[in-house]
Amino acid sequence: MNATTTAETNLESLPKSPKYKRILLKLSGEALMGDRSFGIDPEVVQDIALQIAEIVNDGIEVAIVVGGGNIFRGINGAAKGMDRATADYIGMIATVMNALTLQDALENLDEPIPTRVLSAIAMQEIAEPYIRRRAIRHLENNRVVIFGAGSGNPYFTTDTTAALRGAEINAEVILKATKVDGIYDSDPKKNPDAKRFQSVSFDYALINDLRVMDATAFALCKENGIPIIVFDLGVIGNIRRVIMGESIGTYVGGSCEVN
Repeated sequence: MNATTTAETNLESLPKSPKYKRILLKLSGEALMGDRSFGIDPEVVQDIALQIAEIVNDGIEVAIVVGGGNIFRGINGAAKGMDRATADYIGMIATVMNALTLQDALENLDEPIPTRVLSAIAMQEIAEPYIRRRAIRHLENNRVVIFGAGSGNPYFTTDTTAALRGAEINAEVILKATKVDGIYDSDPKKNPDAKRFQSVSFDYALINDLRVMDATAFALCKENGIPIIVFDLGVIGNIRRVIMGESIGTYVGGSCEVN
């Protein structure tokens, strides 16, 4: 088989249409800071915005939940000794800062992407209040929706918020963007022989305490039948590859125990 025939075969094997129409993308706050130890790296945010714009232009409805760990670490970090509820509220405000940063990046692309920030805590001068029907309407009108301020309640993580909002907007999948290329049976940074799972069930993730998302988030997704795909955001184009159905990262859901 010559090179031309091989190329044609590869093209024919690519998906003809996206596997998912409406997705929820979960970004950690750390994803926005790149190699910095704190804050926001504008170039990284720009790269993320370009990847999001690519799938929006493919007709995908995109909702985003972003964390705030790059600005405020929470009860186990900067908030040591602080009242838990107070620390969580500060963390929620940090997520709104990140949401506005991402909104600005999307709307300042060469081809701007209409974006709305919906906050679970009233901040009417800078963000719309979170209303489920309004969020869905924005998605139907091809606007990217960024959910800020978590769930609006302390003691819940932004992972849980992603699962909650994903269920509320009828997302077909939750894309958990991380700095690793999936879920492993041990820490790949410490164990070079660590095995990456291609797919695991929710029960396996819960029983084996796979902490890529917290147990409440896993349980919510299981109850509502929303699969989770954990993948490496650092590889440019990975968001679109996942959307198109390529086998990227680790798939959590379904009936298979582990693969």
